Amino acid sequence: MIDIAGLSKSFGTRVLWQDLTFTIEAGRMLALTGPSGSGKSTLLNCLGLLDTPTTGTMSHNDRDLTRLGARQIRIYRRDTLGYLFQNYALIDNATIADNLGIAIRPARNRDSTRPATSPAEALEQVGLAGREKDIVHRLSGGEQQRVALARLIVKQPALVLADEPTGALDIGNTHMVINTLRALADSGCAVVIATHDPLVRDLCDSVLEVGTSTTPTPVKELSAP
Repeated sequence: MIDIAGLSKSFGTRVLWQDLTFTIEAGRMLALTGPSGSGKSTLLNCLGLLDTPTTGTMSHNDRDLTRLGARQIRIYRRDTLGYLFQNYALIDNATIADNLGIAIRPARNRDSTRPATSPAEALEQVGLAGREKDIVHRLSGGEQQRVALARLIVKQPALVLADEPTGALDIGNTHMVINTLRALADSGCAVVIATHDPLVRDLCDSVLEVGTSTTPTPVKELSAP
């Protein structure tokens, strides 16, 4: 789990968000919502150690992430984090197999309680069975997002960070993305999604209104009469 305590981020005199205090739990999906410019992506970047908060702490299993050195950050990203971005972040001129191969981790760096998933199995789960030799740049946007999802399935990270993963997708691919992220959560991942999409928000377990709230609200409370 990831424990957030008193987290704030500002740029000069502009405060994006402040005093965030909550826990990101394994097996759960958290939606980050709010208008453009509220700091959703910045919060994701802080969680991914791509940016640093102005104040506060972030801890993973009692390990203070805000005190890690450069080498420790690289190892943490390699062994713990998985990213899902709107632009897919794939190697365009490589095959699907090459892109998935990058995500395969040595057994010593994997959670031994979670069974490994092969690239072939991951591609079958996202509807791309037998497509290993396809070149990424020849795929449609929806297919590239499926490859990015398969990469997450192969890597099995402890924490998945998804930045507007359904922003450019149709309803069918949106459901496929959310169902896959839910399956990852059910397998033990903690999943954090920055989104504008009410459908995505309502399929998560809790919601943090970035820039307005300091703690998440369970989705069932939002939908209660």
